[in-house]
Amino acid sequence: MTTDTVLLKIEGARATITLNRPERHNALERADLERFGAHLDQIAADPQVRLLILSGGTAKSFCSGVSINDLAGGQQREGALETLVNKLEHLKIPVIAALNGGIFGGAVEIALVADFRIGVEGMKMFVPPARLGIHYPVLGLTRLIERLGLNVAKRLVLSVEEFVGPQLVEIGFLDKIVPREALETEVETLAERILGLAPLAVQGMKQTLNGIARGHLDKQAAAGRIAACWASADHQEGLKAFAEKRKPVFAGN
Repeated sequence: MTTDTVLLKIEGARATITLNRPERHNALERADLERFGAHLDQIAADPQVRLLILSGGTAKSFCSGVSINDLAGGQQREGALETLVNKLEHLKIPVIAALNGGIFGGAVEIALVADFRIGVEGMKMFVPPARLGIHYPVLGLTRLIERLGLNVAKRLVLSVEEFVGPQLVEIGFLDKIVPREALETEVETLAERILGLAPLAVQGMKQTLNGIARGHLDKQAAAGRIAACWASADHQEGLKAFAEKRKPVFAGN
């Protein structure tokens, strides 16, 4: 029986994608990248889903990147990995990366396009293409610079420096670092806080923030999102809940 190496679970407003190849530190083969992307398509098509959590499951590492088998076989990683990362980056709903251990290579890029990254004490991160004679793709390098800055990007790919534990917070890769046994609770707390907010506002501002950061904001589309929020039932619910001193119940419309 073949084990599914990329699992999708949807529970109400929450989706979880779990990498499931612990014996190989969740290395991603081409088929895994495609399955991951198919899961993202399913999530994007489901209006009930308002949050995605990425998990490394029971593995010691979150993900060791693209399988060395693919690289050794002359397979270029740009196609499948870039397609996946682009889909994840353009997902409207917030994405939390629950990093249960080390993260290496192309997996770093996957985590970088998540909106929140929570890691565990002792975890490591490095990007090793120069060890394999590979020039990292331009879009991937662009993301490293945008999220972490030029100097950190150079340290990552030109000297293959390994960053460990608190260093990952210092360089801006992690939002927070916690003991491994506290990861699930920390992620759950963040997830519940996000799910308690108005979906149209959260999803709209995510798109606007990313557009501003990438320097290609569609101002007309942003104006449309702003107007939709003002006109929404959720806005009225927020005002009513504030006046009644209770927690709002948002429906996403």
